[in-house]
Amino acid sequence: MRKSKRENVSLTNEFNHPYMRLLMNPDVRALAPKKLLIGIPMTGTLRSEWAMSRWNQIIPCNWGHSDCTPMMPSDSPLGYAVPEARNIVVDRFIKEGFEWLFFLDHDVILPPTGFVKIGELIRQYGKKYPVMCGLYFAKCDPPEPLIYRGRGNGHFTGWRLGDHVMVDGIPMGCTLIHRSIMKVMWDDAPEYEVKGIGTIKRVFDNPAGIFFDPETGAPHGFSGTEDLAWCNRVITGKYLEKSGWKSLAKERYPFLCDTGFFCFHITNDGQRYPLYVPVRHRPKGKPRGPK
Repeated sequence: MRKSKRENVSLTNEFNHPYMRLLMNPDVRALAPKKLLIGIPMTGTLRSEWAMSRWNQIIPCNWGHSDCTPMMPSDSPLGYAVPEARNIVVDRFIKEGFEWLFFLDHDVILPPTGFVKIGELIRQYGKKYPVMCGLYFAKCDPPEPLIYRGRGNGHFTGWRLGDHVMVDGIPMGCTLIHRSIMKVMWDDAPEYEVKGIGTIKRVFDNPAGIFFDPETGAPHGFSGTEDLAWCNRVITGKYLEKSGWKSLAKERYPFLCDTGFFCFHITNDGQRYPLYVPVRHRPKGKPRGPK
């Protein structure tokens, strides 16, 4: 049986036709601005549950995004720790002109409607809040949600699933950040060398150190995580005000958490947290707006 000429035409040749090349015209590509970059810091080990949740997302209509997945080799944690991975993502985010950055950690399992939730947050609150996040819990029992009001006083408890709540401390594993605030912080951050990458800005880091009390001479140590350290810098460095969010800068709790954007936190052996949602956080009545 003879093959038709149509069967012998490759897809590449079809796009050599002037009509088909219209899709590759710069004017057409300009209709799809760089709206969202998804940054995924990872050690290189992924659970299948995470992979299925990430690549089986419901895709909203007229949606577009780019991925940035810096790999952190487990044999060189000092060179590619979590802050370095985030800084690599931020470097691309700033230099390539994206509007929103979404951090998704390799141990945070999105709901199937994760991308839909992201789109809803940007449409509903994108002009009011430059930092928004979903909800997940620490890998522990009893359950501890990773959202905070204040420091040293434990997690924030005044909410039920579905509420939109304002806080001053959030994790980075399911978080949206607007370019305006990240650009100002990136401009101020010091440069440093990352093995295999080159010179980037230290927007994120794990704070740790020792200092001596000048009055007593007693030593004091401190340490923390890169997410709360970033939140502290936003507030104490007045980066909301510097990036144009002046009214929000006056608020005590400037970050929005959508507790209905509920994610699981998974360990390498497949245990998902929380094991259960505490009664005080279970839905009751109509979800409340930001407060």
